[in-house]
Amino acid sequence: MSKTYTFDEAYQNALEYFCGDELAAKVWAGKYALKDSQGNIYEASPEDMHHRIASEVARIEQKYPNPMSEEELFALFDHFKYIVPQGSPMTGIGNNHQVASLSNCFVIGLDGPADSYGAVFMIDEEQVQLMKRRGGVGHDLSHIRPCGSPVNNSALTSTGIVPFMERYSNSTREVAQDGRRGALMLTINIKHPDSEAFIDAKMVEGKVTGANVSVKITDEFMHAAVSGSMYEQQYPVDSALPSFRKEVNAKDLWKKIIHNAWKSAEPGVLFWDTILKESLPDCYDDLGFRTVATNPCGEIPLCPYDSCRLLAINLYSYVKNPFTPEAEFDFDLFKDHVMKAQRIMDDIIDLESEKIETIIKKIEEDPESDEIKLREYNLWKKIQRKTMLGRRTGVGITAEGDMLAAMGLRYGTDEATDFAVEVQKTLCLSAYRSSVNLAKERGAFEIFDYKREVENPFMHRIMQADPELYEDMKKHGRRNIACLTIAPTGSTSLMTQTTSGIEPVFMPVYKRRRKVNPNDKNVTVDFVDEVGDSFEEYIVFHHKFVTWMEAKGYDPAKKYTQEEIDELVSKSPYHKATSNDIDWLAKVRMQGKIQKWVDHSISVTINLPNNVTEDLVADLYVEAWRSGCKGCTVYRDGSRAGVLIGTKPKEKKESEKEELQKSPVETKQDPKPLSRPKELEADVVRFQNNKEKWVAFVGLKDGKPYEIFTGIADDDEGIMVPKSVSKGLIIKSYDEDGKKHYDFQFRNKRGFKTTIEGLDSKFNPEYWNYAKLISGVLRYGMPIDQVINLVQGMSLNDESINTWKNGVERALRKYLPNGQKASGQTCQNCGCESLVYQEGCLICTNCGASRCG
Repeated sequence: MSKTYTFDEAYQNALEYFCGDELAAKVWAGKYALKDSQGNIYEASPEDMHHRIASEVARIEQKYPNPMSEEELFALFDHFKYIVPQGSPMTGIGNNHQVASLSNCFVIGLDGPADSYGAVFMIDEEQVQLMKRRGGVGHDLSHIRPCGSPVNNSALTSTGIVPFMERYSNSTREVAQDGRRGALMLTINIKHPDSEAFIDAKMVEGKVTGANVSVKITDEFMHAAVSGSMYEQQYPVDSALPSFRKEVNAKDLWKKIIHNAWKSAEPGVLFWDTILKESLPDCYDDLGFRTVATNPCGEIPLCPYDSCRLLAINLYSYVKNPFTPEAEFDFDLFKDHVMKAQRIMDDIIDLESEKIETIIKKIEEDPESDEIKLREYNLWKKIQRKTMLGRRTGVGITAEGDMLAAMGLRYGTDEATDFAVEVQKTLCLSAYRSSVNLAKERGAFEIFDYKREVENPFMHRIMQADPELYEDMKKHGRRNIACLTIAPTGSTSLMTQTTSGIEPVFMPVYKRRRKVNPNDKNVTVDFVDEVGDSFEEYIVFHHKFVTWMEAKGYDPAKKYTQEEIDELVSKSPYHKATSNDIDWLAKVRMQGKIQKWVDHSISVTINLPNNVTEDLVADLYVEAWRSGCKGCTVYRDGSRAGVLIGTKPKEKKESEKEELQKSPVETKQDPKPLSRPKELEADVVRFQNNKEKWVAFVGLKDGKPYEIFTGIADDDEGIMVPKSVSKGLIIKSYDEDGKKHYDFQFRNKRGFKTTIEGLDSKFNPEYWNYAKLISGVLRYGMPIDQVINLVQGMSLNDESINTWKNGVERALRKYLPNGQKASGQTCQNCGCESLVYQEGCLICTNCGASRCG
């Protein structure tokens, strides 16, 4: 039996491997160490993992001429230095303990109109079957008939797109994948009559929370939006004889897309004509390779039942003498490794085929009836066929931001963009050279025909850049139908200890927390969690920022003041090069230029400060379209949850980038939505409620109640809050998963700030649902006495919730002015409507009766 390790053992070994990097060690031990379905860990460190992957890839290599050795492969993987398999390949290669796919992403769907319930439920089941094998899934909804269309069943008319969005979203949230939920991308063609409903679906809180959504934008629509013309929608969207037509104002619909993206970061946009025109697989669309949707992050447009496996090349590792005047990029080593990376990706396709065989065998052996198993069985047969037919790969990059900084280039400048494009062009030509060489040794993908690709713009660029490569491709073919992508490397970049994907550094300096003993000397307690553990905040430098510091003679171990940190950053190549600092327009143009040398797509996010206008978002989207980007996503600070803590408050930009050309598409910003301040002054209100000790935290804005958290106190201290504390702050914050929560902060007797995290999770979860309702009406300015009446009138068939209701009422009464009449209430003693509030109690001015409970 194989030796197993505890999480702590694996974590400690990984901690040493990553030179003390706690986050990298936890990510590896928690997500990527070899484990079985019961969570038993079979690898002691990342070194074991890299040996496992190298061994399996070497086994496949032995099937073909000129095989790479296990030792050579291990050297490429070791310490995540050069070649990094992503996600599913990293966890699944050589893992015989779990039956899972090696593919990171899939697209499913049906050719032609398929809007019956049978088709809808078929897609739903296939989506779940893929997600349970660890894959992310994308599918298009343009095949569903629009709302109000006649149907041949008892419903008479179609419900349209949105109910099915919710169905697919809910299915995604139900599927667990080793501690994470599945990932889903839903798309719709802008030509579909229900596209506006699709665009608005996620604007309702709690709706479609299990899916990313993107709109497939056509050139025709963009021209109409820019010129202010009318635009005809139809169903079916691709039909020459549609059954339904509808004219819309393109500019108004475009404004809605922009407004929603500004407000909530969705929908994303996919410039669909650019995707199809540039796609090599679509040269074979009549053979089953018609692109219909993308994976959940948008970097892999796919045809139905195709999949892709991802791998990243760590660009930083090819910079010799980083952060010095002698810095240079080792293009020779880079070309060699790219060719090997493409070879490894092709080997992983064979490994995936083996995995699919294992999945199919398991399905056959399952004790369920053949009728139940048939759809899953057919699904994987279709995926295996499409996988082997095109042999699609996804060679990408990571550490773009660190590579540019190490070369002394500032991300976003013309010089940096030109260099990044040269690197990507080199990668593209080397990967395609490798695919041609593989075709010589192993054979071309089954349906290769260079004549089909002659008019493809991407192939034209390869032809012009390397005529010899093109001639060899015509002669020998190509092993892979498409080869390249740029994906978000996410948690993988924590292990490469670099910036992620194509992105710039998020922050070169930020804060984290460590647990401390509050009784130790010279300890500052910044946070106290729900079990009473104390934490101290500390400064963390981005790994390659530390390398820059060392290259310039600065001591990373020194304790720096905020002013010293600011000065260090200003001297570094990361200055004005963070995701929030860079020139947004320049980033869009950089994406468009790099896209010319990526046959699939690029996952990239434009990070914007909170105060940008909708006009700016419109300008960026229009520029992305004009620059040749295949897709675009914006994230405005605060429109979704963030995860890192800045070392100082953000400064607003003095202007909104004057160099941005005014877009022909005008957008009118809606009235500013009600926004909860990050910090609110708060009172702590303690009281007896049915002989139980209760505590309420009441957030105040302009001295008036704005929100409330209340419930049974844990002990005499009132949920770790000393009795002497009556005031503090309620702070809106986010956990590491981006989930919003509310913390209470106060100063202890020693004068240190102490924080109790997660007020929204301290009490009965049902209390929180009702608290959101009450807080909502408070925020919109309902008079306190009317709020109290609302609470009193709530009919709740639950004794504990009714007790909570009484607690809220008692806490809010404190804020009523003395003598204010209690409208709509009568005295229980004399029956008169003469009740007034006095010190939080109800006093009858007629008979003198009082009620404080």
